[in-house]
Amino acid sequence: MDDYLFNDFPSVSSKAWKNKIQVDLHGKDYNKTLLTHLNEGISVKPFYHGDNFKRVAIPKSPSSYKICQTIFIKDEKKANYLAKDALNRGANSIKFIASKTFDIDSLFKDLQSNSPDDSLDIYFQFHFLDENFFLGLMKKNKKLNLFLNIDIIGNLVRTGNWFKGLKQDHQILAAILKNNSKNNPVVNVDASNYQNSGANIIQQVAYALAHANEYLNHYGEALGSQISFNFSVGSNYFLEIAKLRAIRHLWDLLLDEYNLEIEANIFVEPSMRNKSLYDYNSNMLRTTTECMSAILGGANVISNVAYDAIFHKKNEFGERIARNQLIILKEESSLKNASFVNGSYYIEELTYEIAEKALDLFRDIEKSGGFVKQLFDGTIQRKIAESANKEEQQFGNGEVVLIGTNKYKNESDKMKESIELYPFLRSLRKETIIEPVIAKRMAEGLEKERLKRESN
Repeated sequence: MDDYLFNDFPSVSSKAWKNKIQVDLHGKDYNKTLLTHLNEGISVKPFYHGDNFKRVAIPKSPSSYKICQTIFIKDEKKANYLAKDALNRGANSIKFIASKTFDIDSLFKDLQSNSPDDSLDIYFQFHFLDENFFLGLMKKNKKLNLFLNIDIIGNLVRTGNWFKGLKQDHQILAAILKNNSKNNPVVNVDASNYQNSGANIIQQVAYALAHANEYLNHYGEALGSQISFNFSVGSNYFLEIAKLRAIRHLWDLLLDEYNLEIEANIFVEPSMRNKSLYDYNSNMLRTTTECMSAILGGANVISNVAYDAIFHKKNEFGERIARNQLIILKEESSLKNASFVNGSYYIEELTYEIAEKALDLFRDIEKSGGFVKQLFDGTIQRKIAESANKEEQQFGNGEVVLIGTNKYKNESDKMKESIELYPFLRSLRKETIIEPVIAKRMAEGLEKERLKRESN
């Protein structure tokens, strides 16, 4: 039926389409009128055609993504209850955030029996580094798929300091890798902070690749068979899809140089940079499209963000809505993997352009001594700040729009009495060895002004 319908219409070349557009422009310049120039240095064309689009080879994505619930460990028994509840309500993986060591037995009690799958993936985000504790954690949970997600460089980026020191951090990570008997994925590349602090998409991909290359240079095949990448995705729908596809392609290219095979497990969360305090229900619309970008970009696992996460304490309603967004996309909308975008001229070419530009930036970083050296030089921080400042200026003059915040504002919307958590950037008061890369939302300045007016 489809073939019959398409055979009724003669094919039209890209040249013919462009000639027709040029006629309809009545003398206006095609490039100035119809090309959209992005901050990434990419020009989006008005149409894409099979005659001349560019593409790169993308490694096979997962057949279906996992729905993850993120839980902070403050009380082990409560965290265990929340994890089992999430697994019973549709999640099939868990991410635990820990700022200190915890009672392993209490946290993991009966978790496997509550999992809908034969194997349960447990992801971690540790804000400490403890060799004996991590080895004990792996030893006690041999039946679970543990992603330790140790990222000593990511901690340096985020806090401005090593956990214990450059040499000691690397020695501890080496010891954990050496004693990883089950071959759990140990190392993580947390690229989410680059997005949340204002880096553009080219920078995010290049920095993630250079960040990962530091581990390849230092540990090589000791990394094992898998490494985890964390990304945040924003509202630029098609570019975010292409971003995740581009990192898979570039990771494959980089591994070829080392003659290694290490699978990239991509963990994705929605960005916090574009989330708003006012008209906060709009955050649900943003996270929906962001989760779709993650799915179509080929994420292995997705943890959604509650619409009220920036100003409310964790609550059952917000967490349930966030989880149900992913369940609806997967089970009711049949969006389970990235297969829908394969062959899309626009997305294929965006992937190609992001990959090419990110590879050029990656090469520049390596020529100048590598990612960590550029962190100590301040180059990475300066480049991210330049990108963030440009985006915030565009937000200020209305070029970047957040509905309900800088456009279609509801001036009667009052938030001062609803705030349970401080929603703004906190200034660091401790001494650091490098300038940290700190996440900051675009709308913070405008929201502070509105809150001040509420007080008057």
